[in-house]
Formats: sequence, C-alpha cells, structure tokens
Amino acid sequence: MASKQQDKMGPLGPGHAPKNDPLKGVRGVMAGTHIMEAIVILLVLTVVTRVDNGEAATTLNLVYVSGLGLLMVVAAFVQKAKFADVLNIGLQVLAVAGFFVHISMGVVALMFAAVWWYIYHLRNNLQERMKRGLLPSQHLDI
Repeated sequence: MASKQQDKMGPLGPGHAPKNDPLKGVRGVMAGTHIMEAIVILLVLTVVTRVDNGEAATTLNLVYVSGLGLLMVVAAFVQKAKFADVLNIGLQVLAVAGFFVHISMGVVALMFAAVWWYIYHLRNNLQERMKRGLLPSQHLDI
C-alpha cells in the first residue's frame, strides 16, 4: 500500500506549495493565444468583404466576426477568473461555427482549436506534476 502511494509522488515527496504560481505562465499563454486568435478572426473581415465580390459580407456575418473578435480580446484579460475555462471553450466553439460565415474562418478556428487542446494538455500535465511534488520550486527555496 505504501509503495502505491509513493508511486504517485516524486522522489522528494509532495513538497511545499510553490512560492510563485506555476499556472501564471499558462494563463499568460492563454491570454496571448486569445489576442492572436482575435487578430486572425478580425482579419476574416477582409476576406468576407473582398472574396466573391463581398457576397458573404452580410450584416449578420460582419457583426458575428467583429463581436467574436472583440470577445476574444476581452477574454484575454479574464484568464484568472473561475469561468475562464468555460469562456475559452465557448469562444472556440463559436469560432469553429464560423464556417457559416466563410470556410476560411472555420479552417483557422480548427487550427486554433488544436492549439487550445495542446494548451489544456500542458496545463493538466503541470497540475499533475504539482500534485506529485515534481516541480523544483516545491523543494527548493527559490
């Protein structure tokens, strides 16, 4: 029984809570990703207005793209909030739903969906390492 417990922990035990928040960097990456995605989504406005003589430049499409881009900029500043994960995933679903605006928006949104999946994978890995006491800042007085 004791060996199972030790398998779940690092060689130095659980350690203490890190002095610096390790998730702060992950939240920064999430905020930066929102800003980059907002820029790319807002660039869809030029595609919508110029491709096929602006056939896709309906009021609904222009408001949808503009609103989504603005919401992504706002979401970049609330990554510490408890609802940030729901907001991130919800905005990504809305971005992927942008296929109805133009196929280019949907394709770009799918690429960013892969980026968000990887960010959450890294965050889960970091949280697991924290639980097991594998972060150097949990054992050193840094």
